Amino acid sequence: MKEYDSVRKQLFEMLEELDERLGKITADVQHIDEPLAQDFEEQATQTENDEVLDFLGNSARIERKMITQALARIDKGEYGICELCGETISHERLKAIPHASMCIKCASQPGC
Repeated sequence: MKEYDSVRKQLFEMLEELDERLGKITADVQHIDEPLAQDFEEQATQTENDEVLDFLGNSARIERKMITQALARIDKGEYGICELCGETISHERLKAIPHASMCIKCASQPGC
């Protein structure tokens, strides 16, 4: 859909950024550049850092999935339509969160 070419480009740029971030996180967690320290206390600190990095990596993977789903919605002609109520997602919401799949009303409801 021609009307969403700029959104598609933005989503692909977001994917590239996430892929780069995930690559760095993976390298850090696997200690590719810096092996685990010999000192037990330092290892404990590194393990805590790995847990934070793991959380950030999981968040990035979730966001990546949401972006690929948004690209699929563009291809199907369903972009900008709330997946719950079928109403149009506001332009302002899509501008702020281009991979949004729900309108603000549905996204704000408890349990969603």
